[in-house]
This record gives sequence, C-alpha cells and structure tokens, in this order.
Amino acid sequence: MAHFAELDENNIVLRVVVINDDYEADGENWCNNFFGGTWKQTSYNATIRKHYAGIGYSYDEALDAFIESKPYDSWSLNNTTCKWEAPVEYPEVATDTDGNPTEFYTWDEPTTSWIEVTDVT
Repeated sequence: MAHFAELDENNIVLRVVVINDDYEADGENWCNNFFGGTWKQTSYNATIRKHYAGIGYSYDEALDAFIESKPYDSWSLNNTTCKWEAPVEYPEVATDTDGNPTEFYTWDEPTTSWIEVTDVT
C-alpha cells in the first residue's frame, strides 16, 4: 500500500491516505484527481521525504521532506536529518544493569537547558 499526504496552501499536512499499490507510480496525480487538492507521497518507514507525514507536519519543498512542528523557539532544524535539535545536547543518561535508563530529562525553554525529571510516576 502507498501513503500520500494532502497539503494545504501553506504546505501543512491535512490528512494522510493509503491507496492501492497499483496507483503508486502516479499516486500524487491519482489523489489529486480522486480527492482534489495537492498531494505528496510519504512512506510509513520514512524512506521517502525523511519522515512519515503526520497531520500538522509541514512539507519543505527545498529539502523535499516532511517536518514536525518546531517544538521550541530555541531549537534549530538539522537540514540533513530534518529533525529539530536543541541548542544543548541531551545529557548522557545512566542505566541500570539491564540497560534501562535511570534518569529522565525534559527540555526547559526559559533556561534553554535539560532538566532532570525526578518524579516519573
């Protein structure tokens, strides 16, 4: 099955549909003719256009990629991976003997830093 994302006039994903593989080769045009609108193919395993398109994602024509909404003002887009990156690397996390993390962090925009979460219940 092939997946296609409908875009609004600002290249924001409105919905994603699945169509039969028989129509994949010309799927963008097929979707346009069947549903109307503007369509771009996406891939469930992210082999097309960097990421699987989700509702609210944007499509960047220059990068030919679907991109999540920017999570924080201080983060910047990595143009190679098309993922948002914090201005500070995520801390190295301690693990238990089974390899499970024993520390958890969340982003704090006012201080532009990672803050350890002490209550994860």
